[in-house]
Order: sequence, then structure tokens, then C-alpha cells
Amino acid sequence: MITVTRQYRFSASHRLHSVELSDAENQRVFGKCNNPFGHGHDYVLQVQLAGRLDADTGLVINLDSLDRFVREQVLSHIANQDLNRLGPFKTLVPTTENLALVVDDLLRRAWSAAFSPSGPCLEGVRILETKRNAFETSGVRR
Repeated sequence: MITVTRQYRFSASHRLHSVELSDAENQRVFGKCNNPFGHGHDYVLQVQLAGRLDADTGLVINLDSLDRFVREQVLSHIANQDLNRLGPFKTLVPTTENLALVVDDLLRRAWSAAFSPSGPCLEGVRILETKRNAFETSGVRR
């Protein structure tokens, strides 16, 4: 079994704010990230999959196919967007923890239709928000 990790860069903005908390509590919990005008990040998404080598190609997956899949299922929806305005974040605070779960879910929902049952399986995603913050799923299903 071989593990493959492919990396994608995208930018998006968000405001960390919970409707369940008062304005004072939001400010205490989220600090500067609760700015009413939001703020942006240059994220790095890493998609990790595992599979067996194809005997004819020596590949686990065709990277062009994976790139197209990730663009269609994830990046076309979130890149250069205000995450707060996207469907999943109507009820979720757009923390990078939640973003990782949403991205993982988007990929898993379409994975079996895009790749053969004997092909690679999605292991998880990792999103780097800053040089100091990374958030990772591992076989997580919501």
C-alpha cells in the first residue's frame, strides 16, 4: 500500500462568530478573528489517499484526475469565497476545524463515483491555515 498526498493552495475569508454566543462571548472566544469585516487566509489543502500501485503504470492514481476531482468538488466552491456565505457555514462557525470536516465530506461523497472500488481510498485531508496552525481529518465521517 502506498500513501499519496497532493497539495492545493486557495484563498478564502471568514469571520469566526457563533449565533449561539453573545457579542461579548464571541469577542472573548474568537478575539481578532471575530472582526465584523472578516479576514482572509491563504490556505493549503493536502489530500491524502492510499492504494496499491497499478502494475501497468506504477501509479496509485493519475494526478491529473485527482486534480480535476478536487477542483470540481472543493476548490470551485470555496476558493476566493467568504466562507460565512457558503451553505455548510450557515449553521457552522467557519473555523478551519469545520472547514476540514466540510472538505473531507465533500470529497468522500463523490469519491466512489470518481474512482473505481479497487482504486485508492481517501485517507483524509489536512488544511494549513497559517505557519503555526494545521487541521487534519483521518477517516472522519460526519
